Amino acid sequence: MKLVFAGTPEVAVPALDALIASDRHEVAAVVTRPDAPAGRGRRLVACPVARRAEEAGIEVLRPVRPRDEDFLARLREIAPDCCPVVAYGALLPKAALDIPARGWVNLHFSLLPAWRGAAPVQHAVLAGDETTGASTFLIEEGLDSGPVYGVITENVRPTDTSGDLLTRLALAGAGLLVATMDGIEDGTLHAVPQPAEGITLAPKIDVADAELDWSAPALRVDRVVRGCNPAPGAWTVFRGERLKVMSAKPAPDRTDLAPGVLSAGKNSVHVGTGSHAVELLWVQPQGKKPMRAADWARGVRIAAGERLGG
Repeated sequence: MKLVFAGTPEVAVPALDALIASDRHEVAAVVTRPDAPAGRGRRLVACPVARRAEEAGIEVLRPVRPRDEDFLARLREIAPDCCPVVAYGALLPKAALDIPARGWVNLHFSLLPAWRGAAPVQHAVLAGDETTGASTFLIEEGLDSGPVYGVITENVRPTDTSGDLLTRLALAGAGLLVATMDGIEDGTLHAVPQPAEGITLAPKIDVADAELDWSAPALRVDRVVRGCNPAPGAWTVFRGERLKVMSAKPAPDRTDLAPGVLSAGKNSVHVGTGSHAVELLWVQPQGKKPMRAADWARGVRIAAGERLGG
C-alpha cells in the first residue's frame, strides 16, 4: 500500500523504520509537527521523525494545523491508501480522515479501551498496572475510541520507569503496526469495536501532577517517581528550591522516619513517607546536573530533622 506516516517524537521512529523496511508498503510522505525551538539559542529544530524521514529521502509535511488547506490538498495529491500514526500530537479533522481510502490507523500504547489519551504509559505505571500493551485502531473523531485491529501485551516490571516501558512498547508496537498494514491490505484483518466497559482516561501529566506527596505511602511515591521519569520528572522542595527526584526505591526496613523527614548516611539518603521510607538514588538540584543522592546530601549537609516538601 501507499502510506503517509504521521508521527513526531523519538518513540515513533521504530515504527517508521519498520514501515520503510517493509517490502510490501511504500512510505510516500511523513506528517510531523512543525519544527520547534530548542536549546539555549532557541533555534528551530526538526523533530526525530522529520530527521529520520529526511535521511531516508522521504517528503516531510509540517502543517501548523492538519486542517490547513495546503496540507489537505497535498495529501489528496499523494492519494495514500492508508495513514499509520504514532504519537503525532495533533487532532485530525474529518477532512483529513476522509482522504485515505483505508483510513488513519493509530498505534496506541495501551490495551484499549484502557488509558485513552495522551499519556497511557505514564498512567499505567502510576496506577500500578502489572500488564499493559499496545493497540492498533482505526481513528475516528472521538478520543482513541475507534475499532481495534490488533493488540500486543507487555508486562510492567516492578522497577520500570515510563521511559523503560515506552521503549519496549515502541519496538514491539512497530511490528504490530506493520502486521496491521499487511492485514488491511490482504483483507484478512478487520477492526473490532472497543468494549463499552473498562474505559479509563490518560490525560497529559503536567509538572504539578509530578510533585511528590511524602504523606502518601511509599508505594505511591515510588510509582510517581517511576511514572514521571523521564518527563515531566518527579520533584519536591528542599530549602525553598525545587529538587527533582530522578530515581528512588522503597526501603521497607526503615519505619522510623516521619513523612518528608530526611536521614543521610555515608552512602545513602532516606526520606520518610506515609508508610515506610524510600531511599533516594539520583536527584537533580535546581540549576544543576543530576547527581547521586548521597553526593547531594554531603554537599548540602542535611541537618537533623530537615524535611522535603513545601
